[in-house]
Amino acid sequence: MKQLSKYLVIITLLFTGQVMAANLTSAKSSGFIGEQANGYIGLVKASPKDITALVKEVNAKRKSRYKKIAASQALALNNVEKIGGEKAMKKTKPGNYVKPAGKGWMKKK
Repeated sequence: MKQLSKYLVIITLLFTGQVMAANLTSAKSSGFIGEQANGYIGLVKASPKDITALVKEVNAKRKSRYKKIAASQALALNNVEKIGGEKAMKKTKPGNYVKPAGKGWMKKK
């Protein structure tokens, strides 16, 4: 029974991660959210509560990861965030939204 519980927890965690990734991908392709130069995702337009919650959750996880990288590499947090933003915008699919530094939202070509 104890072994079965472990497997259920692992399966649930894996499925939750996949669902979040799917929701993030669909929210991006629907134009609700986009990648920003500051390393975080942002709301492009008024969005349902679940999308707003997703943005907060993803950004909290990113900030935590950025802090760990900054500490391990002896870098300023804002430098790590900027590098993260550059990478994320570069990986963004054409047609999805990006927000370069000092500019507004635009569809990536």
